[in-house]
Amino acid sequence: MAVQESNVAVDDQVDDENCGPLLIQKLESAGIAAADIKKLREAGYHTVESIQFVPKKTLLAVKGISEAKADKIIEAAQKLVPFGFTTATEFHQKRSEIIQLTTGSKELDKLLQGGIETGSITELFGEFRTGKTQICHTLAVTCQLPIDMGGGEGKCLYIDTEGTFRPERLLAVAERYGLSGSDVLDNVAYARAYNTDHQMELLINAAAMMSESRYALLVVDSATALYRTDYSGRGELSARQMHLARFLRTLLRLADEFGVAVVITNQVVAQVDGAAMFSADPKKPIGGNIMGHASTTRFVFISIFSYFTKKELIILSFKTSFY
Repeated sequence: MAVQESNVAVDDQVDDENCGPLLIQKLESAGIAAADIKKLREAGYHTVESIQFVPKKTLLAVKGISEAKADKIIEAAQKLVPFGFTTATEFHQKRSEIIQLTTGSKELDKLLQGGIETGSITELFGEFRTGKTQICHTLAVTCQLPIDMGGGEGKCLYIDTEGTFRPERLLAVAERYGLSGSDVLDNVAYARAYNTDHQMELLINAAAMMSESRYALLVVDSATALYRTDYSGRGELSARQMHLARFLRTLLRLADEFGVAVVITNQVVAQVDGAAMFSADPKKPIGGNIMGHASTTRFVFISIFSYFTKKELIILSFKTSFY
């Protein structure tokens, strides 16, 4: 009987290792010193996959990691988690494991063929008071639902850059789904970001948290607000775009590494060039092509005043790119 229980425990351990990323401590079994692993963790690398996602020069920037050590670490990571060619059949199987998180709207879920998908970035952009933050609050709750109810059975990480996070909204959504309000709030890790460097630092903290517990959603509301204040004028445009590109690349890495759904909100700015004369809406999202390429799905929130109903209408459209 004891032997059977031991076998079950071993099987459970194997299943746990096969599900999700490998913790970076596994590199020690491949000959990497514990001291070097500690340095990598302090730099924000918490899984073996995270080593594979970055170029060698990034590892060399870690204090105490020489070129010889970087080569050894990369070689060990490649042995533990091979990143090479695979068959389309295997990739199709991997795609079938993607979870869709319900938005709380049946019609919107139908358009998305199930909801917000994990493992990619979804961008919500539009003017203020069009419902972007409300969807983020709803998703922070629905991601905790069982999978058969449109959830992800995981926690939520919420990065707030504008001070618009309201726990009361979470409680209202929790009541709608019959969930315990206190449990819902406990499962949402909240942080307020005050500048773009702090915003990036929070992603390093997020990686550490996701390596220790199951998270289904990462929200950044808004991803671009701080860039508008920290970088001003055309003279800083290049530096802003480079920093934004690193931030978005880190988000993509976290989505791929931990299989979480990443939802970011974005602001809009008025077009002042000649193209605005021929555009149905003279406003465009901040961030340019960098934002567009990073997002798999983009929601556009447009506010229109109806002279028939004397009410403000919110029109929602979206574009998605399948890979």
